[in-house]
Amino acid sequence: MAPDPGEAFSGGYGTRFISNPTSFDTPVVNLSSDGIQFNTGNNFFNRAWVAEGNSASAGLGPTFNTSSCQNCHAGDGRGAPPDSGSLFGSVGILIRLSKVGVSDPTTGGPVGLDSFGLQLNHKGIGCTSPLSYDSNFNCIGSTGPNFTPPEGNVSVSYTGTTVVRNYTSGGTVTLNTPIYSFNWNVNFGGAPSSFHFSPRTAPIIPGLGLLEAIPESTILGWADPTDSNADGISGKVNMVWDAKNQKKVLGRFGWKANEPNLFQQNQGAFLGDIGITSPLFPTDNCPTNQTQCSAAASGTVDPEITASIAESVNFYTKLVAVPARRNLSDQDVIDGKSIFLSIKCDACHKPLVLTGNVPGLPELSYQYIKPYTDLLLHDMGPELADGRPDFDADGQEWRTPPLWGLGLIQQVNGHLKLMHDGRANGIEEAILWHGGEADAARTGFQNLSLTDRQKLIKFLESL
Repeated sequence: MAPDPGEAFSGGYGTRFISNPTSFDTPVVNLSSDGIQFNTGNNFFNRAWVAEGNSASAGLGPTFNTSSCQNCHAGDGRGAPPDSGSLFGSVGILIRLSKVGVSDPTTGGPVGLDSFGLQLNHKGIGCTSPLSYDSNFNCIGSTGPNFTPPEGNVSVSYTGTTVVRNYTSGGTVTLNTPIYSFNWNVNFGGAPSSFHFSPRTAPIIPGLGLLEAIPESTILGWADPTDSNADGISGKVNMVWDAKNQKKVLGRFGWKANEPNLFQQNQGAFLGDIGITSPLFPTDNCPTNQTQCSAAASGTVDPEITASIAESVNFYTKLVAVPARRNLSDQDVIDGKSIFLSIKCDACHKPLVLTGNVPGLPELSYQYIKPYTDLLLHDMGPELADGRPDFDADGQEWRTPPLWGLGLIQQVNGHLKLMHDGRANGIEEAILWHGGEADAARTGFQNLSLTDRQKLIKFLESL
């Protein structure tokens, strides 16, 4: 086992020392293979899929949100909602759906709506010249033989409840709560009488394989669901359904730790986001009332991506490098980390962890990494609640997101819209949105002087 290479090496010995718009889109430095499988996976991650034809890119739909993984994770980076208007005018955010008061008797997970499933798909195949729809989601222009109407659309505004945070040293910040309005396709029965929904932005890709390599015993060791040490932090694991092994296991990916591994996360995204079937999910996503979707799907050969393609994408997403920390000798950054620790942000955002053994992947094995996450669920208070249970996660609980790469999102993606739904405009707002178990840390931030708040943010920008 090699020693910790130091603070700059956020992703262990695979860390990339790149600070530019490609910072999230490179292989780990210690890649032991020739890179062919990595590049193959990258190709499929970037591929623009099409609905029909004999090409290797066929398989899009029948309903979908986007035609490429890269569309939502631009530069392998972070998605964002628009400033206002249709969520789907800019990719990078989706809407999870589920029934109220119902869980799957086998998996324990949420149950999709009869007419719209577990995710709202705002696009359908077959509408061409131009790709647009009227208010009833009928195609404007010519339609292809397998025309499938979209499920609806969602718009966002920030004119709802405002939250005001005060600083002890003077000054206030006003946080704007997003309000979502739905336009359901009336051909599928229109608006459901009751439903849960949750907006989710696309996270960055770097370091996913390292997060998967954190030993389960380490995560369980961090968990304290009854707050036995009385520190106010009661992180818990989310036990979720492993579709391959047909059992419940520890979840670690997704905004609510609702996915167990990259194998399932990736193939689930192919199906839910792009409408592409895979070995793990070989059936098209066509809810009960969508007869046109079912008719279009009946003419496809499933699964639409092979086990080889799925494994290449899996390999790729495991081995995208984490960018190095920057400005480590800057005294403000040094002071900022001390402040971060002093107000107990590290109770959830763990700054150092050792990965375990990953058979066949020495690049990920026994690496000292600095992800700033515990991968646990925490109650973040009513202001951030989506009200939607997801396996063991309730409507106020969210997984601690990793912080590595935070200071490069602006450079890679041209924005810094943070939190699960992108409501926070920058790091300061993201901190101020914290509630629930994070109340004390947020209050600690509010009690800092302006100079110390700036130092803390400067430290976070170095990650």
